[in-house]
Amino acid sequence: MVQQKAVSTNGITEGVIWKQLLIFFFPILFGTLFQQLYNTADAIIVGRFVGKEALAAVGGSASVLINLLVNLFVGLSSTTTVAQAYGAQDYEEVGRTVHTSVMLALTAGAAMTLVGLLCAPAALRAMDTPAETMADSIVYLRVYLLGIVASFLYNIGSAVLRAVGDTRRPLYFLIAACLLNILLDLALVLGLGLGVFGVALATLLSQIFSALLVLVTLLRSDWPLRLNRKELRFTASSLKGILRVGIPAGLQADMYAISNVILQSCINAFGTVTIAAW
Repeated sequence: MVQQKAVSTNGITEGVIWKQLLIFFFPILFGTLFQQLYNTADAIIVGRFVGKEALAAVGGSASVLINLLVNLFVGLSSTTTVAQAYGAQDYEEVGRTVHTSVMLALTAGAAMTLVGLLCAPAALRAMDTPAETMADSIVYLRVYLLGIVASFLYNIGSAVLRAVGDTRRPLYFLIAACLLNILLDLALVLGLGLGVFGVALATLLSQIFSALLVLVTLLRSDWPLRLNRKELRFTASSLKGILRVGIPAGLQADMYAISNVILQSCINAFGTVTIAAW
């Protein structure tokens, strides 16, 4: 009975094909857009209320490095093999893949956070980030990196929900998190005068909020999507399938982001004002 309920939630295989594809596609499109809006909102607010140095710090080198991570997460997460197992009605494999995916987000996210925190200054120097924006760029990037696990969890959880045809709730969660980010940006920058650290903290808290919404949804879902903390572990076959598809997809998603890193490095040579304008 539980399986029938779960199967009935996936409407992408029913009705007019092109309509179902568009219903599935647009929430993913807007979801990616809203993830980019975290940084955009931060840049707008510090540029308006703090100054051009803060705008260059948030919207320059740190921004393109963040986009590199966001694209990687979206690429990796979008290839979770839950959809394949769900379509084959292999519900035991669905459960194993869900828990393996969440474990991957936790462990890989923690590893990337550690590496990122250590390497952030070197990465910014390699991009010729101007000295007058370096301190703020490091602060913004490091605080953002503390939210990698949350960002990865949101993307993995959203991919699991989309795998069974639920494309709307992940988008709603992300819209709510973006609105929270804007409100916190204004409160921390205008109200408390925290500047670049304030917008970075706002983004961190918003990412945690979106991740919690997705996790609560999975914890309350019907079997086989239900997340059980006691079952969180890697399953070799599931992990192999995720990485086999996810790593090439993540690298492909990062191609434009890598080119933007190179382009930003060239822009940085012209100084803070040019970076802020760019």
